[in-house]
Amino acid sequence: MVSAHNAEAVQAASPESFTASAWYLVQCKASQDERAEINLVNQGYTCFRPTQQRECVVQGRRKIVRESLFPGYLFIRLGSGESWAPLRSTRGVSRVVSFGGKPLPVGDALIARLFEHDSEASTEARFACGERVRITKGPFVDVEAIFLAMEGEQRVLLLMTLLQREQRITMPLVDISKR
Repeated sequence: MVSAHNAEAVQAASPESFTASAWYLVQCKASQDERAEINLVNQGYTCFRPTQQRECVVQGRRKIVRESLFPGYLFIRLGSGESWAPLRSTRGVSRVVSFGGKPLPVGDALIARLFEHDSEASTEARFACGERVRITKGPFVDVEAIFLAMEGEQRVLLLMTLLQREQRITMPLVDISKR
């Protein structure tokens, strides 16, 4: 999913819409990739930081957190005539990844695939109420259930028959699939 900062930076443009520029990889200081992205966007650069959602337990509660797909790195779009100097002094940026002292552009095909990954994550396939699903992980693997509802972004409420009774259970969305 494209974060709010990515949405501003990319401005709904696809990677193919840029012609005289290329994507480069920027290494960020430890745990400062979001800070680097914000500062680069504020300077007018186009940045892309692929992210993913992860469920974790914080103080005994389940919480969905968004984290970088590549911690410590982000992609930046630079034109052939743009200056590299401001990048070096940007807070959160460590360096532009280079080989032999020369930054190499990242292939547009890879960036396009990462854009796809982000858009797939934001438009996950939802299930219809009453639809039969199969559990793919956990203690009920390969058991069929009936989808009832979403509980937040990453959890689902299912109806299962256990011990000759219908039981409602919740589980992570990623643990079920269409039948």
